[in-house]
Amino acid sequence: MKNLNINFSGIDWLPDEEMEQFTDEAFFACDTLLKGNGPGSEYTGWVDLPEYYDREEFERIRAAASKIRRESQVLIVCGIGGSYLGAAAALDFLKGTMHNLKIRGGADPDEMEIYFVGNNLSPSYIGDIIDITGDRDFSLNVISKSGTTMETAAAFRIFRKILEDRYGEAAAERIYVTTDRSRGALKALAEKEGYETFVIPDNIGGRYSVLTAAGLLPIAAAGCDIDDLMAGAASMREELLSEPGELNEAIGYAGLRQQLYDWDKYIELFVSYDPDLKLFGEWLKQLFGESEGKENLGIFPASVSYTTDLHSLGQMVQEGERFFFETVINVESEPEHILIPEFENDFDGLKYLEGRPVGMLNQTAVDGVAMAHMDGDVPQVYIGIPDKSEFTLGELFYFFEFTCGVSAYVEGVNPFDQPGVEAYKKSIRELLDKYRK
Repeated sequence: MKNLNINFSGIDWLPDEEMEQFTDEAFFACDTLLKGNGPGSEYTGWVDLPEYYDREEFERIRAAASKIRRESQVLIVCGIGGSYLGAAAALDFLKGTMHNLKIRGGADPDEMEIYFVGNNLSPSYIGDIIDITGDRDFSLNVISKSGTTMETAAAFRIFRKILEDRYGEAAAERIYVTTDRSRGALKALAEKEGYETFVIPDNIGGRYSVLTAAGLLPIAAAGCDIDDLMAGAASMREELLSEPGELNEAIGYAGLRQQLYDWDKYIELFVSYDPDLKLFGEWLKQLFGESEGKENLGIFPASVSYTTDLHSLGQMVQEGERFFFETVINVESEPEHILIPEFENDFDGLKYLEGRPVGMLNQTAVDGVAMAHMDGDVPQVYIGIPDKSEFTLGELFYFFEFTCGVSAYVEGVNPFDQPGVEAYKKSIRELLDKYRK
């Protein structure tokens, strides 16, 4: 990989013959993905998206983002699952978990706050976002293929009403819709009301949609460079498609995941040591969970933030049931301006670290935890990244999407449907039917 440092040495204890078996299966699965002859192949448009995306719509996204930044202090994004997780992960990755607080505190008055709603049904959460927005100018981006997903639809109704009460007919100019190209309740409403509309392509499912308008508009509105984001994804695509042999680390990772699953390692912990990557772990949970959790099969994806979670889950990971393996995503170039201060007394036993950067401690934790966990029979895949830039993030998005598609085909399931999601929706609708007149 050009920028990603991928290391499989933490799982080199697996038998060679089994490694060869699963590598062969992963090569076959990759071929299935690229030829588009597997189940769900009608939803593989994301494979070529970084190279062949709609340039005209891309420019409209850029223009809409500029307009939002000129006219509003706050952008409210309504969406759930793949309709918000990618963008939310990107903003934390690129801007930091404290980006909204820093803007409100005046650290950068030219930036805008972005809040995500429609991803839960908590009245207190919605009320907090209403209070935070206050009487400031805001715009609204609603993301849904159907327009009828309950969480998103309810939030959209609430914030649409606030906009219309505040701006009257001009509210329509502050509403941006990302939806199906030609059908659905939201598409029909957008046409009726004259909202600017962007497309989630028919051949790309929600959890693979971060590099469509679903992710790009909020990311661009935050002031991030979406050209570099797409360039990183395109670079990763070119590399993965030009390395079909043993050097293709996405194929190797996919095969190793399924091999570990065969060895009863059925919980994958996506590990980060930087809180800015925490939501990226949430994006990974949905990507792999919805893609592989079918037919009573699937590696269970979980995300953890070390070293924080070592003080809650560390004991379980080290000495509990041996069903874990870890995929560590680590930022390898940390700022060095935060140093351990000097004090006259060695009151905490850390005097020997005075003057050293906190980032050095963090990296030492990465190495030390790896040693302990691998000694405790917790295999580990390591993915080092050079920085938290748009280019690197584009690489990461594409690498994991590609890996997930291959891995699910190795497992023997359709990576691109989610039939089980309908079960809870059906039950909720049945309970709510009593309110129909």
